[in-house]
Amino acid sequence: MHNEHLFSALKFITCGSVDDGKSTLIGRLLVDTKAVLQDHLAGVQRSSPNGQEYDLALLTDGLSAEREQGITIDVAYRYFSTESRKFIIGDAPGHEQYTRNMVTAASSADAAVVLVDAIKLDWDDPDLQLLPQTRRHALLLKLLRVPSIVIAINKLDAVADPAQAYRNISAALAKFASQAGITVTAMVPISALKGWNVVDSGNNGQFGWCGYTGPSLLGILQDLPVSADETDVSLSFPVQWVEKFHDSHVTSQGRRVLWGRVALGTVTPGQSVRVFPSGQTAVVSQVLSATRQLQPQAAGHSAGIVLDREVDVSRGDWLLAATASKSPVPEDQRQLGTTVAWMDDEPLVPGRVYWALHGHRWVKVKVQRVVHRLDVNTLAEEEADELAPNAIGQVTLTLQEPLPILPFAQSRVLGAMVLVDTASHKTAGAVMVH
Repeated sequence: MHNEHLFSALKFITCGSVDDGKSTLIGRLLVDTKAVLQDHLAGVQRSSPNGQEYDLALLTDGLSAEREQGITIDVAYRYFSTESRKFIIGDAPGHEQYTRNMVTAASSADAAVVLVDAIKLDWDDPDLQLLPQTRRHALLLKLLRVPSIVIAINKLDAVADPAQAYRNISAALAKFASQAGITVTAMVPISALKGWNVVDSGNNGQFGWCGYTGPSLLGILQDLPVSADETDVSLSFPVQWVEKFHDSHVTSQGRRVLWGRVALGTVTPGQSVRVFPSGQTAVVSQVLSATRQLQPQAAGHSAGIVLDREVDVSRGDWLLAATASKSPVPEDQRQLGTTVAWMDDEPLVPGRVYWALHGHRWVKVKVQRVVHRLDVNTLAEEEADELAPNAIGQVTLTLQEPLPILPFAQSRVLGAMVLVDTASHKTAGAVMVH
């Protein structure tokens, strides 16, 4: 398979309720793809009636507090690869009080694997009820525009009739997704503990386990696209670093190189660009890859841009397409309707001023009003005049100076900001612009 997306690393998160087996699943993926060294494996080995087994969860619950409490608190990233692709896994917490950690991990993920624990459900009931946390996580993933949602029904090795359990649970999930308007990419039965259908298809060589004949979980992940839906639009490029570069054989006439990651569109030589906020224009002379090869770069990739003339550009500025032949076009906005995932220990209240980080640009922002709070279990809107820690709500913000912004529904980069407390410098909130 030569799809271009397979050459890009897939960043995905795992989410679900406490004890659904997220850490075990990640441990299974790491062990069965040979991403764990033997001496590391020896540290999580335990004796059992079946001989030596591994406590796979210990491979991933890295904080001592996580091991002591048996829960995942922070988002830990793990890496593994197959012959055709590299993967980055974010282990997102299941507890409602760590909603902010999940929001942070999901906001930049290409995909999410939602674990559903079969033994926690009344699996032999065709009209079974899903756990509130399963619904909450799926709704949050929809809110955060995670492109691919894969549901893995876990612990089917521990139920009396796995095929029946898979049928009933998958039907309940499909019904909920349809009602909530959530697009589910795939649903797969697994046993993370036994390794069934995780890396290899089936159950110990028994294909069609649970009546399911599709690919294994890893097979599904191998074919998922990276978030590449933002390449065929007008260029937006946040400048992260300006390199005073004088190697004239690489860059024409020793001009400066503007480095950053392409947010939208593709940057190619000959393009006309406008500098935000100065409004100056120039033409792209050369484009360097991260390894300084001369080649165009698309959204999601780092690039060094050399312009045909020297213009005043510094960190935090944006290069935007001078003539937008393709929509969407970022608008210079001051007043914003937003969804805010609040992370601070102090509540968000109208009148407070914060720093907002958009791309690499810092601006002051004032909270005008809290419109309403979202019930994270149903996404129903509730009256509110403040947001408590971990709450999510709709908030009107006013910027001290305009920013090039698109709705989050059109761009997860241009439509997102981070709020930072001006005194403590702690991250206070994650913002999605409407």
